Amino acid sequence: MSLLKTKGLDAGYGDFQALFGVDFEIAAGECVALVGANGAGKTTFLRVLSGLVPSAGQDITLNGENIAGWPAHRLARAGIAMSPEGRRLFPSLSVAENLRLGANVGRDGPWTRASVVDLFPILSEKARTPSTLLSGGQQQMVAIGRALMANPSVLLLDEVSLGLAPVIVRDIYAALPRIRENGTAVILVEQDIGQARAISDRLYCLQEGHVSLTGRSGDLDREAISAAYFGRNGEAA
Repeated sequence: MSLLKTKGLDAGYGDFQALFGVDFEIAAGECVALVGANGAGKTTFLRVLSGLVPSAGQDITLNGENIAGWPAHRLARAGIAMSPEGRRLFPSLSVAENLRLGANVGRDGPWTRASVVDLFPILSEKARTPSTLLSGGQQQMVAIGRALMANPSVLLLDEVSLGLAPVIVRDIYAALPRIRENGTAVILVEQDIGQARAISDRLYCLQEGHVSLTGRSGDLDREAISAAYFGRNGEAA
C-alpha cells in the first residue's frame, strides 16, 4: 500500500511548467531514487511534496489523505521532511542548534539528538561548532540529522552526494538502512546513476518534467536508464 502518491501531477513556477502528469508512489520503508539531467524536474518534485511549490488542485495523498495545497509547516507536521540541495544550514547556529530546529514540529518518534549523533558520531564532537566551520560532508550530516529530528514518515534527500568525496558519500549512504528500519520512506535525488541503482529499491527517471522510465532498480540496466535520462528513443525510453 502506498504511503505517498501523486497522480497526474503538474507543477511549475509562474508561467513556467516544470512537471507534466507525474505519477509516483512510495511505500513505508522503501527507498525510491529520482534521476535525470539538470532541469529535469527532480528538485521541483521534492519542493512540491514539501510545500515549497504550490500544488493546490493536484492529487497528492499521504496515508490516503489529499495533502495538495497544504503549506510547508503543515506538511512537516504531517510527516514530510527534506534535506535540501546545498544543505541550507543556519550559519549563525551551532550543530546542536541546527539539529534542535528539526524537532520544532513536535512529532513523536525514534529520532532525538542522541540517536542522530549515534547515526553520525562526528556530530557529537562538533556539537558547539558553527555550521560554517564544518566540512561539506559534516554539513550534509547535519542537514540529514535536522530532517530526521522531525521524525518524518517520508524523508526527502536532494543531491546529498553533490560535491562530496566518495568516502564521505559512502558513509552517508551507509546510514540509510538504519533510517529506513523504522518504516521511514526515502525519496532520493541522485545524479550518479550507479549510486542511485545501488541504494534504492525502485527508480524513476525524469526527462523534461515527464517520467521517462520507472521500475525496480535491479531490473533496469544502464542502457535503458541512459536512454531515458538523455531522451533518446523517445517514448520507447
